[in-house]
Amino acid sequence: MRSGTLWKLVGIAALCVVCAVVIYKLPMNLGLDLRGGTRMVLEARDTDTVKADEDAVARAKEVIERRVNQLGVSEPAIYRQGAKRIVVELAGVKDPQRAREVIGRTAQLEFRDEQGNVIMTGSDLKNATAGSDEYGRPAVHFELTSEGAKKFEKATRENIGRPISIYLDQELLSSPVVQSVIRDKGQITGIGSMDKAKDLSMMLRAGALPVPLDLLHSEVLEPTLGQESIDQSKVAAVIGAGLVVLFMLAVYRLPGIMADIALGVYGLIVLAALAVIHAVLTLPGIAGLILSVGMAVDANVIIFERIKEEMRGGKRLRAAIDAGFTRAFGCILDSNVTTLITAAVLYVYGTGAVRGFAVTLGLGIVASMFTAIVVTRVLITAVVDRNPERYARYFGA
Repeated sequence: MRSGTLWKLVGIAALCVVCAVVIYKLPMNLGLDLRGGTRMVLEARDTDTVKADEDAVARAKEVIERRVNQLGVSEPAIYRQGAKRIVVELAGVKDPQRAREVIGRTAQLEFRDEQGNVIMTGSDLKNATAGSDEYGRPAVHFELTSEGAKKFEKATRENIGRPISIYLDQELLSSPVVQSVIRDKGQITGIGSMDKAKDLSMMLRAGALPVPLDLLHSEVLEPTLGQESIDQSKVAAVIGAGLVVLFMLAVYRLPGIMADIALGVYGLIVLAALAVIHAVLTLPGIAGLILSVGMAVDANVIIFERIKEEMRGGKRLRAAIDAGFTRAFGCILDSNVTTLITAAVLYVYGTGAVRGFAVTLGLGIVASMFTAIVVTRVLITAVVDRNPERYARYFGA
């Protein structure tokens, strides 16, 4: 065996170990259909100063998306329903009260002087993080934008010895007395618990809602699929993979064995990638995985048939292998790129489970190309280089 091939085998083995560790350490996120979660229907409401028009509702949806992203919920479903309604579906979230507090609260922050004049608002904040004050009480530490720093510096200089009150949605949080000039940093106290401090910092980072949102309906969703359906999906995956393995063994013999080993590497790579990007696995996503199993060996079929043709044309085994992989590459690339384009379109324009299907399909295509073109070739080369004449008869030519 050549030293270069040996090092490639070591690299593939190391990749498999890393992927196995990632799969073991990082739990797989399941979608609403497999795990359940929370569903809320919110409706925008007009106020005396702001009308819940198309632009305001669209901006409210963007703010909700930012807040949900900071909650750490994977693959949420957030979409418009009618002119003023926004539907939020969060997989795995079983506390609708906290979700409602974080997602639906207006979170309009205001700093006011003794006369009630607004000094600055939450839009002047650059960042906000949860922490503790000098007495160990929960607090939110904030950093101001350059414009906000100018406002706050001027206000604190003019109000030394007097309080500046902090309001959240017209509710008084605290009224600290200004001791010195404050420029670009400060803290908000009087919040209560650390959980509330974290939620408030999260809302401030995401921004205030442009219009109030009323909760019309909230419910905890159980998995839409029963355990029986999930078990049937697992059985289907095992049967599908098993039939593919048997087909490759029966038709392509030795190369089929190498392709089946590469299929195992493919499975590790895909599952590890899904875990790393925190993708949500739904039933359509599982369908995408099952579909990509067949696609994972599709490239090998093209390559192996090309190798057979080269051998029938009189080439020796080693030369036939090199020619087979080289000449099949263009066809494999073209077919997979077109499927990748389809997956990308589904991801961009789809929602929820459709995007989950697109993610698993796209990852499957990339992983299948790597295992077919790189892993399978390294494995076949490692075996054949030991005795090319001996192994030529096991290529089904």
